[in-house]
Amino acid sequence: MAADLNLAQALFAPRAVALIGASGDSAKNTARPQRYLKKHGYAGKVFPVNPVRKEVLGEKAYARVTDVPQKVEHAYILIEDVEQALEDCGKAGVKVASIFSGGFADAGAEGMKRQARLVERARALGVRLLGPNSMGVIDVPSGLAVSVNAVLEMPALPAGGTSIVSQSGTMLGTLLSRGAARGLGFAKLVSVGNEADLGVGELVELLAGDAATRVIVLFLETVRDAARLAAAARAAHAAGKAIVAYKLGRSSLGEAAARSHTGALAGSDAALDAYFRDCGIVRVDMLETLLEITPLVSAFRSLDLKRPGRVAVVTTTGGGAATVVDRLGMHGVELSAPIMDLTMAGGSATYAAALEKALQSDCDAVLAAVGSSAQFHPEIAVEPIVAAKAQKPIVTFFTPQAERSLALAAAAGIAAFRTPEACADALAAFFAWRTPRERPAGDIDIGPARGFDLFSQLGVPVAPWAMAQAPEFRHSIPYPVAVKRLGEHKTESGGVLLGVKDHGDLQKKAASLNAERVLIQKMESGLAEAIVGYRDDPVVGPIVVVGAGGVLAEVYRDTAVRMAPVSEGEAEEMITRVKGFAAIRGYRNLPRGDVRALAKTVAAVSRLALAKGRPVLEAEINPLLVKARGVVALDALVVRKGDA
Repeated sequence: MAADLNLAQALFAPRAVALIGASGDSAKNTARPQRYLKKHGYAGKVFPVNPVRKEVLGEKAYARVTDVPQKVEHAYILIEDVEQALEDCGKAGVKVASIFSGGFADAGAEGMKRQARLVERARALGVRLLGPNSMGVIDVPSGLAVSVNAVLEMPALPAGGTSIVSQSGTMLGTLLSRGAARGLGFAKLVSVGNEADLGVGELVELLAGDAATRVIVLFLETVRDAARLAAAARAAHAAGKAIVAYKLGRSSLGEAAARSHTGALAGSDAALDAYFRDCGIVRVDMLETLLEITPLVSAFRSLDLKRPGRVAVVTTTGGGAATVVDRLGMHGVELSAPIMDLTMAGGSATYAAALEKALQSDCDAVLAAVGSSAQFHPEIAVEPIVAAKAQKPIVTFFTPQAERSLALAAAAGIAAFRTPEACADALAAFFAWRTPRERPAGDIDIGPARGFDLFSQLGVPVAPWAMAQAPEFRHSIPYPVAVKRLGEHKTESGGVLLGVKDHGDLQKKAASLNAERVLIQKMESGLAEAIVGYRDDPVVGPIVVVGAGGVLAEVYRDTAVRMAPVSEGEAEEMITRVKGFAAIRGYRNLPRGDVRALAKTVAAVSRLALAKGRPVLEAEINPLLVKARGVVALDALVVRKGDA
């Protein structure tokens, strides 16, 4: 997807900026952009717009942007009457208007309507909008500081290859200041505000084409346009640029009850995990990691590991290294060899030799932990780390407060961490990082089928079944059978009877179901129960789930979730992620189940993502019985568009 170069210039490198509502009172927030532009060396023209002042902070002021004698490419709107300012921007030929003012989608239903009208008018005028509620744009190399963020009071902005897109304006300041303290630098920083027009996806597209940007960092509260961000992420990968995301909302407080096991197991965060993986976006759990991982992903591409990551450890502090290793184990990361503990073992030559040995070992990355010498004697261990010619990733954890060593590592492009938690989070995220996946294509017609009929149509084996009418409940299914009240798929609701041995037993027990018609199904036996589900997630789109099934599926939450559709090979990889399937994989010589048939079913169900118009919202088999040879579906749930 080609970036709009004219838009990129107007947004990040305008030749002239208008500040609509610039204040002459230097203590006010609305005076800050003018001060900051001057402070940080912006070389373009700055035009304060204020109808009641002839000059603002020593610069000639103009009553309206239409009065400015030069073409303005970027306007920052700081006043409440945004609509009138937009009209003037349209008349003046302004390409981009960033809006600091609130009172739009942030202000309830009426604000949403106001925002919609604003966007419609902006499109008619040919003006692109950033915001509302945007703290603006910072371009470090050019000194562009169209922002009210107080972090710009710092004497100088650290330049580097990381660009940030944030849905929180204040977090721009947090990330910039914390990065500066670590010796890390930045290229561009954008506060998207309400994303009424310019959104995260389009901004990532622009940054993918930006020569100054090597890593794109995202601070997200939600994902508003998953399709566009996915396309932008693929464009960034093609341009050799990594994307790292920190997404708020790992917990599900306040989330509505799911209609199915699948909905509960693949809730919003699990779906987002699958989405980020599919797009090739590195997701981190900690805010510290969001910054500190950037040198690592800038220097190395995704390893696309098919197994847990392996780390070699070289340290001058056994306890310090153990704090990282302990957390790595919680993430499933393995050690490739015993820790090389050089505490009190010698000088820089000893450390350099151990580091080289670790790099040559059968590992995927090297963790170099350094104790007190990092603060006072970086020549002992830190300088050998910096000097290493690494063909594999090296990450460092300094146990003391070691500003000089952090700066040395940053200058050498080596990821350095202040805490063991952030270091472990970064390594786990790096090992989990995958190249963007090209999803299988195609187009299938599923017609009006639902329930077992739909799964049979997809090629999934289904246990023989029939409908039976009260009071006789005659049917042709051989006993023993299961009897289900129509619409039931959860045993705990009391609508399912298992192991009904003969017709007399059926007539005696069926009355408890209180139903005129019931579903009769042949009882089956096998080695394990699985859940296979599909869901058209409202945020990220179609996903597929496989996991340990049965009545305890939601208790164990032992699942793998991916964007749909998946191939049979990808489905097999998903199955390896489910711990509960160890038994059918032959753990301790237990009977092997037909994993290939399970994978074939997962892939088949995932193809609902290719159905014309995507009419299915949810589809679930739980349980899917895995046998020594083959699988069989014992229960089915299908929710189509239009269902209550």
